[in-house]
Amino acid sequence: MAKEGAQRAEETEQMIDKEGGREAAEGGAGGSLRAGDAKEMRAVVLSSFGGLNKLRVSKKAMPEPQEGELKIRVKACGLNFIDLMVRQGNIDNPPKTPLVPGFECSGIVEALGDSVKEFEIGDRVMAFVNYNAWAEVVCTPVEFVYKIPDDMSFSEAAAFPMNFVTAYMMLFEIANLREGMSVLVHSAGGGVGQAVAQLCSTIPNVTVFGTASSFKHEAIKNSVTHLFDRNADYVQEVKRISVDGVDIVLDCLCGENTGKGLSLLKPLGIYILYGSSNMVTGETKSFFSFAKSWWQVEKVNPIKLYEENKVIAGFSLLNLLFKQNRGGLIKDVMDKLLNLYKSKKIKPVVDSLWALEEVKEAMQRIHDRGNIGKLILDVEKAPTPLMANDSTETSEAGEEEEDHEGDNENKERMPFIQ
Repeated sequence: MAKEGAQRAEETEQMIDKEGGREAAEGGAGGSLRAGDAKEMRAVVLSSFGGLNKLRVSKKAMPEPQEGELKIRVKACGLNFIDLMVRQGNIDNPPKTPLVPGFECSGIVEALGDSVKEFEIGDRVMAFVNYNAWAEVVCTPVEFVYKIPDDMSFSEAAAFPMNFVTAYMMLFEIANLREGMSVLVHSAGGGVGQAVAQLCSTIPNVTVFGTASSFKHEAIKNSVTHLFDRNADYVQEVKRISVDGVDIVLDCLCGENTGKGLSLLKPLGIYILYGSSNMVTGETKSFFSFAKSWWQVEKVNPIKLYEENKVIAGFSLLNLLFKQNRGGLIKDVMDKLLNLYKSKKIKPVVDSLWALEEVKEAMQRIHDRGNIGKLILDVEKAPTPLMANDSTETSEAGEEEEDHEGDNENKERMPFIQ
């Protein structure tokens, strides 16, 4: 352990020397850089909302920490389904472009802003970031940063915050999961789905019903109690096993699944919506898909909820963190989760590692629901030569090619290159 610590310290020293972080650290809080001293970094930039060709790896000015912030030399970044929706502009009040996507990362503390006392330069950390995570360097408020356990890798750390905090909040803070209860979770092979399954296993006699694409079943069959094909009539399958239904439904799909989920709830059961992936059908935002999904959502009648003793709720981790200022609550949850990790009761499932330049292919894998666990952007990974679409390429005219609305629905998908 001492040898590993020495190696990490030496690695950090070399990194700080290389990037000039020591000056920022010794000089106190980072304000703006002096003219002519600007340092650059690589970052994934979304030029405008739309298809995959709106993403490029570009050079950007390196940020410096303001008061209460940490500067992190990024090692790995998490890639989530919400990032696809951001790329399409398929979210409420999307930010202005160009922007750097990404909401979570892991790395090494490189500089401290004023009033930061809980961390030191060289600390291994993971963090939530309000955009800008997909870059070589990020700055984020200290309340969104957490130290990484010694035996947790950077890729595992980048796969940890979004998935496990979301799963924990829904199961324990909202649904009050207890011994003997039952849970239905969609996309059981994804990052949140696998986190839900692991957390359920920490409570005795919890029955987990999961839906997933059939090709994932062999890989995840041991993580849930009952597994169904995502395209099958899972309502009848669940009721065949449990006539009364389930206690908790976790829905990241929305659309027609809302009504199905509510119909499966036992009395005093709770349905939680935490995503709307059914609204993402093509490479670009589709008004038709949005309207169809919205039309399929069952209109909730409060009187019916009262009569049937059912509860409906929603959960958005990013809104809770960045709009509703509940960083303290999330820190308490992270402390509990890290204790579970240290006791080897939970462990992030990493699907695959991708270079920043391979972000398009990584996004396509999520869109095709091909992942089991979390996809990670590895900042230090060299791009695979076989990748057909380099994220740094432009058209022959030096401009980005435009998406042709409507073409994407009929376009044949290139197979994923393993």
